[in-house]
Amino acid sequence: MTAAQADLQIDRPTVADGAALWRIAKDSRTLDLNSSYSYLLWCRDFAGTSAVARDEDGRPVGFVTGYIRPARPRTLLVWQVAVDDAHRGRGVAAALLDGLVARVAGAYGVTGVETTITPGNTASERLFTSFAERHGAALEREVLFEAGLFPDGPHDSEVLYRIGPLSH
Repeated sequence: MTAAQADLQIDRPTVADGAALWRIAKDSRTLDLNSSYSYLLWCRDFAGTSAVARDEDGRPVGFVTGYIRPARPRTLLVWQVAVDDAHRGRGVAAALLDGLVARVAGAYGVTGVETTITPGNTASERLFTSFAERHGAALEREVLFEAGLFPDGPHDSEVLYRIGPLSH
């Protein structure tokens, strides 16, 4: 854990964090931005499978949202990962992901992680590749959604990263 990470508290998001998570996602300029309403709902309904990093003043500076896949109840699907610009490059995303997976592994028996990444998103590619390495897990990639499936204009394909089984 770096000194920057030691100053952070990682816990579950609350509804009061929804606006900050939306802002962090918006400011990332990388993520598909969902409605502000969806971040409020996410903080209410999926707080148990999501995590937020807070600075020394308790303000959210990063988050991971996820859910347990209904068809694969031992799999955590990571929806979004974002870190405030001022805190990037300090290992915050990795600490968030490791902390969240440890928590849901204990609570839900999770043994695998899935996420989708668009080609060229090297930060996410590195984050999930290094996560698999740290946890001694295999990593498989395949296109989940081709670009042509998206009805709202140009969108890159989404590549599924399947990581597991995890060695905790």
